[in-house]
Amino acid sequence: MNVALGRAGVTLGLAAALLGAVTVAYGLLRRRPDLVRLSRVYAALVLLGGVVAFIAMERALITRDFTVKFVADNGSTKTPALYNVATLWGALEGSIILWATILGGYLMAVVVKFRRRLTDPLVGWALVTMLLVATFFFFLMAGPANPFRTFSPPPGFDGPGPNPLLQNHPLMAFHPPMLYLGYVGFTVPFAFAIAALVTGRVGEGWLLATRRWTLIAWGFLTVGIILGAWWSYEVLGWGGYWAWDPVENASFMPWLTGTAYLHSVLVQERRGMLRVWNISLLCATFSLTILGTFITRSGVLESVHAFTESSIGPALLIFFSIVVLATVVLIGWRGDRLRSPGRIDSPLSREGAFLANNVLFGAFAFVILIGTVFPLIVEALTSDRISVGVPYFNRMTMPIGLALLFLMAIAPVLPWRKASGELLRHRLLWPAWIGVGAMVLGVLLGARGLAPVIAFGLGGFAGGSAGRQLVLAARRQGWRGLVGRANGGMIVHLGVVIIAVAFAASSSCVRQAEFTLQVGQSASFSGHTLTFEGVTTREESAKTVQQALVRIDGTGPWGPSLNRFANGGQTIGTPSVRSTFTDDVALSIIDIKGSDAPTLTLRVTVQPLILWLWIGGGVMALGTLLAVFPGRRRNPLDPVSAPTVAAAPPRTPEPSAP
Repeated sequence: MNVALGRAGVTLGLAAALLGAVTVAYGLLRRRPDLVRLSRVYAALVLLGGVVAFIAMERALITRDFTVKFVADNGSTKTPALYNVATLWGALEGSIILWATILGGYLMAVVVKFRRRLTDPLVGWALVTMLLVATFFFFLMAGPANPFRTFSPPPGFDGPGPNPLLQNHPLMAFHPPMLYLGYVGFTVPFAFAIAALVTGRVGEGWLLATRRWTLIAWGFLTVGIILGAWWSYEVLGWGGYWAWDPVENASFMPWLTGTAYLHSVLVQERRGMLRVWNISLLCATFSLTILGTFITRSGVLESVHAFTESSIGPALLIFFSIVVLATVVLIGWRGDRLRSPGRIDSPLSREGAFLANNVLFGAFAFVILIGTVFPLIVEALTSDRISVGVPYFNRMTMPIGLALLFLMAIAPVLPWRKASGELLRHRLLWPAWIGVGAMVLGVLLGARGLAPVIAFGLGGFAGGSAGRQLVLAARRQGWRGLVGRANGGMIVHLGVVIIAVAFAASSSCVRQAEFTLQVGQSASFSGHTLTFEGVTTREESAKTVQQALVRIDGTGPWGPSLNRFANGGQTIGTPSVRSTFTDDVALSIIDIKGSDAPTLTLRVTVQPLILWLWIGGGVMALGTLLAVFPGRRRNPLDPVSAPTVAAAPPRTPEPSAP
């Protein structure tokens, strides 16, 4: 039953997406509003097909239906309930189901949002684009990534279960869906960008129609990346949270280009400039999500994040090439209309700062792209395997990151068109002093090296600048003034500053050592006292847990463990972390010998300010949420049919800081 239900959902979704794209496109070309309005029906059917396939697979996993090959390959009667549900997105075919279902949800949301504007060509061509993207992903499920292949299990058969690393922390249930909500969400602004190029309406109307969609997708992707770093820190036991893994980079690159777009779009809305930049950034962001999907699901990488032995790599690469080629052709076709009516009057202006911001974010993404794909290109051409290590990424991205922190401090206080030196001195005085104080504090906390100290200073500088803007907004409008894109963005800036400072502190001041202890023995390290109290063993459904009991400064006991999984016989270590506002003490078991008088070999990692990484991520999520809601000033232009905005007059300068 699960196989039949799942196949029915995939067939329904594929047929609805393909017929919907053809019907709506024909209606637009022939000026048949009645056919264009059918997009509502097709969108609902695409969503229904995805939901049916999703429910069928989850039902198969929950009931341990091993006649479904996906369940036989990835499920197990021993898998705990939470990880059994999460198994769907823990392997290739199931992840495509989740992707297609989320895409159907976004498609239906666009239809509902623009239900009164469905016959507008801009909305119509955007829906055609989304339906074509949905066609591709349902095609994957109908062909090379079919999740509903059948299997004949022998009597007493039990599957291997998911990768042990993927059933070792509850964040596995939340990290991938958040990433997918971000990845797939960028389909909406991409579709409107393509529609603007097709219709020739490349002014500012399509921006106003999609800016919140972009912000929502960016927010989900941000939360997904933060949760991924947290999961890595809590599960892998190497004492870090970001290793420049190619699959980590695959999610970070669209985040960078999406961030650049969110800044750049302000210039086009206000001055009618950077049109080519904005369309190119959106198309690049969507293209990078497809490239990231290829890197993750093509089998070209061996990583805990990646899915190996995949047959969909060529299809993804062809789709990526089509997207890039279509974008380049459309931008070239509309080149004349993309010329900006405005120009940058002075580098010392907000639009000048945003242009520099674009260049830096683009360079950041390009550096990561080169470091990620270069080994793959070399292997494809020569069959030699090379690796681009962490030193390359740190060396190449550090100066760009510091420059971006500097721009974060300068850009919010710059007026449009041109700034005077006196104005900048007045507005940046207190943020500059905060930056100096942050540098001194960093040195006192133990920061060593030029780059970490500069990061502390620029972080304080940028944080002071964002805080100044928020104080002014609160004075003018009360706390309600914090709601809206501008001041929500300043709260996001504060979150970025918190993360940047925590990253600089934790990466420059990490201390690690190994100790061998017997029961009752203690060791001192980096100002902390560790006492080994014993070992406990317990049986769980999928694994045997051998846990060491260790007190840290008299607190606890904390319990790093070794988990021996029954299926496959793998042993996976799980660290235990004591987090405080000042530092983290992470304990990882290297070995346990003996049973009556056990001897523990323990790795201890002490890093400052780790907790502030997750706090900074929460602040970024809060700022994104506030930015999604409209502020007190609402744009009177219609979100779809707004006329092109030329060089608008500058706003009244903000009140001076006290």
